[in-house]
Parts: sequence; structure tokens; C-alpha cells
Amino acid sequence: MDVRMYTVGMIQENCFLVSHEGASEAVIVDPGDDAPKLLAAIEEHGLTLAGILITHTHFDHIGAVADLHDATGAEVWCPAGEVETLKDPNAVMRWEGFGPFRGYDPEHLVKGGDVVSLAGMDFQVVSTPGHSPDHVTYALPDEGVLFSGDVLFQGSIGRTDLPGADHATLMRSIATLLERFDDAATVCPGHMGPTTLGQERRTNPFILDMLENGA
Repeated sequence: MDVRMYTVGMIQENCFLVSHEGASEAVIVDPGDDAPKLLAAIEEHGLTLAGILITHTHFDHIGAVADLHDATGAEVWCPAGEVETLKDPNAVMRWEGFGPFRGYDPEHLVKGGDVVSLAGMDFQVVSTPGHSPDHVTYALPDEGVLFSGDVLFQGSIGRTDLPGADHATLMRSIATLLERFDDAATVCPGHMGPTTLGQERRTNPFILDMLENGA
């Protein structure tokens, strides 16, 4: 696997360009901003963009979606429960100093249990709500990689003080990832650096508290 991380935008969001080693096609996960930077990276590595995957529709994860589609023709996969936000982000996201944002009507909607096959890879869609109402994680189990958006971070978890968020739901989503995937799985998060499920199981205070309380 070739997974390249690009940190973009004012909130320092992580976008991932994913391909097989030596392949000509790639998938991008959560292009949140800086479309010219991401397009330059795609061109630099001689790749064609086969698809755009979105874990959730907070503005810092979708800001470059429309521009990337316009430049490459790549279709977009979006969580079904958050499609209206992607279509009209400015009606939902009122953050002083940010925006306005271009909306996009995605070609594909996803839900937990789906498989998205792109660029020779089969991305399993795992329902992981809590940070947002219909957040999903995209998993490549054979490669041991999880694109977890804003569910789980190094030593922390996604915030739950936003509309549609819920702490208990988020912790259940994290428990699902811990139960379903190996500790060696690399977590590619929406912010901060990559980690592993095992590292977070051993050191993340939110997970330790959850496990100690029998969740």
C-alpha cells in the first residue's frame, strides 16, 4: 500500500491519497481544503483519481471535494445520512472566519456494511457515528489500515459538542473498531498523526476509562 498524508486548511485536517504501490489510480479520503496542493500531489505521483471518499461532512473534511471533482471527474462517496450537508454546507456550517464552501451532490451514498471497490482496493464501510450523525470509517483490513476521520486520535477522540454528536455513541463506535480490527491496524485520523489501535488501547485515556468500566 502507498498511503500519503497531506495536512490541509486552517484546522490542519489530514487528507489521504491511497493507492497500491506502482498503481496508476488512487483514491482520496476527506479532501478538506487546498485543492491545488492535492491536485499537484496527484499529478506529481502520476496518478489518476478514481474516487473521493468522505468519512463525514464537517467543513474541514469536504472543502475541496467540488474542486477535485471538477478537475478530475472523480465521483464522490458520502455517508447517506449526511448528504444534505454536503449538498449545501453553508446552510449548516456557520463558523465565523470559515467559508463559504462549495456544496456537492454526490454520485454515491454509503452506509455501514457496504464495500466500495476503487483503484483495485475494496474499502469496507464501517458505521462509526458519534462525532457526527452518520460518520463512517473506511477500512482496508488486509492492508491493516483504517481511515477513521474524526473518531479516534492519538491519545484523544472526536469532539462531541457539535450538533448531532453524542459521546456514548462515539465510544460505542470506538469499541466496534477495537473489536473488529487487529491492534496492529494503522489508524489514519482526520487530525494529528497516525497511530495504531493497539497503541490507543494501551494509552488512550478515553479508551482506558471505557475498558475499565466494562464497556
